Amino acid sequence: MSFIHKAGTAVLRKLPAERAHMTTVKLLRAGFGPKIRAKNTSDLAVHIGGLDLPNPIGLAAGFDKDCDVPDAMLGAGFGFVECGTVTPKPQAGNPKPRLFRLTEDQAVINRMGFNNRGLEHFHARLGARHGRGGIVGANLGANKDSRDRAADYVTGLTRLWGKCDYFTINISSPNTPGLRKLQGADAMEDLLGRLCEKRMELTGDKPSYPMFLKVAPDLDFAEIERVVEQARQYGMDAIIVSNTTIARPDSLQSVHKGEGGGLSGQPLFESSTTILREFYAASQGSIDLIGVGGVSNGAQAYAKIRAGAKAVQLYSALVYHGPQLVAQICQDLSARLKAEGFDNILQAVGADN
Repeated sequence: MSFIHKAGTAVLRKLPAERAHMTTVKLLRAGFGPKIRAKNTSDLAVHIGGLDLPNPIGLAAGFDKDCDVPDAMLGAGFGFVECGTVTPKPQAGNPKPRLFRLTEDQAVINRMGFNNRGLEHFHARLGARHGRGGIVGANLGANKDSRDRAADYVTGLTRLWGKCDYFTINISSPNTPGLRKLQGADAMEDLLGRLCEKRMELTGDKPSYPMFLKVAPDLDFAEIERVVEQARQYGMDAIIVSNTTIARPDSLQSVHKGEGGGLSGQPLFESSTTILREFYAASQGSIDLIGVGGVSNGAQAYAKIRAGAKAVQLYSALVYHGPQLVAQICQDLSARLKAEGFDNILQAVGADN
């Protein structure tokens, strides 16, 4: 997937999707990153899940799987950057091809399968940026062949503790067989219980690091209520709503629409915003929410916020709109807040509910 500049975005899109993405990361590591910065203003500053963000626009996990270019992405104006998903052991992921652009639909299908270089590489990359500013989080996952997947999350939390600003517990990817079963009541009880215990042990008498829970969009309201309650019970600081979907809307036009994997981008916007609104209703403001799915402009980011999100994340939109997108969204959000008489983005959170 491409990101360097507007013209470069068009050129890179001529390459196969995964090759374009790998080329983009290499260019970013070489210093050819965007020089566009979003203007950070007091009206967009937000406190969420224990983090103080300069603006509410974050980079979703999946773009920088190995934490190779977080500072380049912060340089594009993101208020926070989430790297990963990282698993304890390196793994190759699913067979190629496994990443598809649905250009007509402004969408992407991926079945990457948590391909990454493992915790040790990720740990070293975080160590290399020690002392630099900006909010960088680690998205934790489990190895495909793990006999105890909950233990993999505990391992990731332990190894990266003190190296990043927050952790996301990703139990929502459709591309690791059986992973979404961790969203079941008993499995989540075990996972969050073990993470909570380890977190207390690691924290001691020092400040803790925020932990977010990332969920799938394919949940009914009863499941949403239960997930909210369990997340609160075990001290999760925010819920990220949501990951990619296995559903295929009838509106899809691309020849790749039948590919297996998770669908992201524009077709996910309405359904992911609906489930976000349901999470807000179920939580009654008791836990912070981050909205993900189909955000490609200021209007859609604002819709997520009015539906109940304190912050939003995006990724697929960068493929089609390039690096200037973040600054454009921030400028648009400020204008919308002013037009509606809000002094700060937090005043708009949940306004539609």
